[in-house]
Amino acid sequence: MATLAGIINFDDAVKAVKTDNMDLDSASAHLLSHLTLEERLWLLDGDVPFWPGLYDMMTHGFCHTPCIMGEIPRLNIPGTRFCDGPRGCILGKSTVFPAAMARGASWDVALEERVGRAIGRESKAQGANLFGGICVNIPRHPAWGRVQETYAEDPILLGKMGAATMRGVQENVMACVKHFALNSMENARFKVDVKVDEDVLHEVYLPHFRHLVEQGVSTVMSAYNSVRGEWAGHSKELLTDILRDQWGFKGFVVEDFLFGFRDVVLSLKNGLDLEAPFRQQRAQHLEGELKAGTVEQRDVDRAARVILRTLIANEVKRGDSKPTMDVVFCQEHRHLARESAVKSMVLLKNDSIEGRPVLPLPSNIPKLAVLGWLADSTNTGDKGSSAVRCPEVITAYQGIRSALPGTEVILGDSNDMVEASRIAAAADVVVLVVGYDFRDEGEYTAPAFNATPGLKHVIPPSDGSPETNTIINRLVNPVARKSDQGKDNYGFGAGGDRRHMRLRPDDVELIKTVSTANPATVVCIVSGGAVIIEEWKEFPAAILYKWYSGCEGGNALADLLVGKENFAGRLPFSVPTTESHLPHFDNDAESIEYDRWFGQNLLDRLGVAAAYPFGFGLSYTTFATAYLEVEISELNEELKVSLLVVNAGDVAGRFIAQVYGVVEAADWPTRNLLGFSTIDLNGREKKRVCFPVSTRPLKRWKRESWELVSRSVTIEVSGYAGDESSVRLAVDLGP
Repeated sequence: MATLAGIINFDDAVKAVKTDNMDLDSASAHLLSHLTLEERLWLLDGDVPFWPGLYDMMTHGFCHTPCIMGEIPRLNIPGTRFCDGPRGCILGKSTVFPAAMARGASWDVALEERVGRAIGRESKAQGANLFGGICVNIPRHPAWGRVQETYAEDPILLGKMGAATMRGVQENVMACVKHFALNSMENARFKVDVKVDEDVLHEVYLPHFRHLVEQGVSTVMSAYNSVRGEWAGHSKELLTDILRDQWGFKGFVVEDFLFGFRDVVLSLKNGLDLEAPFRQQRAQHLEGELKAGTVEQRDVDRAARVILRTLIANEVKRGDSKPTMDVVFCQEHRHLARESAVKSMVLLKNDSIEGRPVLPLPSNIPKLAVLGWLADSTNTGDKGSSAVRCPEVITAYQGIRSALPGTEVILGDSNDMVEASRIAAAADVVVLVVGYDFRDEGEYTAPAFNATPGLKHVIPPSDGSPETNTIINRLVNPVARKSDQGKDNYGFGAGGDRRHMRLRPDDVELIKTVSTANPATVVCIVSGGAVIIEEWKEFPAAILYKWYSGCEGGNALADLLVGKENFAGRLPFSVPTTESHLPHFDNDAESIEYDRWFGQNLLDRLGVAAAYPFGFGLSYTTFATAYLEVEISELNEELKVSLLVVNAGDVAGRFIAQVYGVVEAADWPTRNLLGFSTIDLNGREKKRVCFPVSTRPLKRWKRESWELVSRSVTIEVSGYAGDESSVRLAVDLGP
């Protein structure tokens, strides 16, 4: 048995826990005792000075190598070595997977865990020990610029998919869940205060974070915005009262980069452990605050100890994992990216022409046209902190041409209406790729420097170097270069919150023009969130969500179009028919109120039909369900659902059994997703399935405890929210 006296460096602490069964708290506390005050402070922020670090980021790209924070060579402490995501590891030239929202559309937890495992392998092979790309913020409104980075509008699907990524990632490196909490606006994220009632906070905006904490996530990233009157980066309510005291979180909290807190003292006292990614506010002020007595040694030691504890735990659990550079963008990961893209795409419409559905395409098509400005684009989404520098991206045109070697495939990637009409009329089928790129939606970065006066004090004084002066002239001075502003966000993408919920006007005109010239038109939507399509959806024969579909998106699209694979994706959000059915959204707000009414729940409350409801998606086959049974657990935390699922067609396909709890209760959604299961069936196959679901979505937060909104609930298993062909069973959940 190791003794505390035997721990004099990081390796000793790891050995004491791994080999000699010492508990993590004792090992980290004793290791901390060997650190000087200077080293303890060093643990609490980044290692690179602010201005050189920012210059490197602007010159070579965000996180092109791991961001190192708290490395102490004297004691072999590796520090936190951060890389971002979530489309993949953004270090080097890694595999880019479909955007997280696309992967959420797969509803496939096992597949998502494999994606997480691949991301973790590539991260560790390139020197990282922390992957910061698990975003589980609720997309309250589809205009949110980073909607593509999260998984779903519903807490259950969102939490399950985020936890699956986390489990896969944490086989190799630590995972970080973000942004804690209520971060779902881009342009105003540095100034907005989100007002929310305590019950709604716990019932709607925190359950998915809680789930990841319970599943063992290593770290949590705070948000930029303010919550209930306090900046999230030093909110005692969020970081201490809820995260640590209520949920029992043992890892560390890291700041959202550069602008994540405003007050050095409060950030440390209230639970933010690590400033990221550079030496910034704490390097300037923390030692002085210690001397002045506004910060106590125990505040420093608490944060330092929890960081050490997490680093030791990481090495104990994952130190033997040593993936090498040959895993980065390897064939296995490319195949996985293709599989993920196939499972994510959602078929919304598939009308018949001359008595036959337009999809799947026959293999003997003489001539096919691939049109639209995104037809041959390597667009994989936002160019902000989630951008992956992948060596190769297969476009829609490339994938289709490869899948149909005997077909004349014609490319028309301009929005010239006359030319597009001519090409379409001469083709047998048209595949039209339209939608968004980083200029329409994405991370909103640069305005933080010059458009939010409350942030100016967090930037250190200039070090006087030519590099720093270059940055200041571009970004910080009140009159920055107009040629840079709004163009591409200084290399990070113009992005921000979407200004509209519909396609670009020229895309709409192109759809109508091409579909008129050739009714056998398939429209592929590239987007990270909901797009209102009412003004054109009657024109084409088929419509699908292609998403930002990763490096193999073109091949995946072709696999589905020709019927090599069947559509399995289901919408992870609802699509309304009009903007008036969306909640209030002001991307320049300084204060906004969040309630529980958005997405499908808001549509149900308004009594209006969705254009496409939550969970909707077509297949090349049809399914039926019967013989529903429900078993109630003693603790009322879980139900076991079993039913018969039948593939009524001849083609193999996937049914996603979505389990809803239907209740009648004041100020509560009628239909609540409790869980789901993906079921693969061959043609005409029947299968009895059994799986657990949660009753947490049926519970209110009341007086710091949980209670059922209603004992009486109807369990409904369906293919989408409100599906009239669902099977139902009335259940009494007891006291």
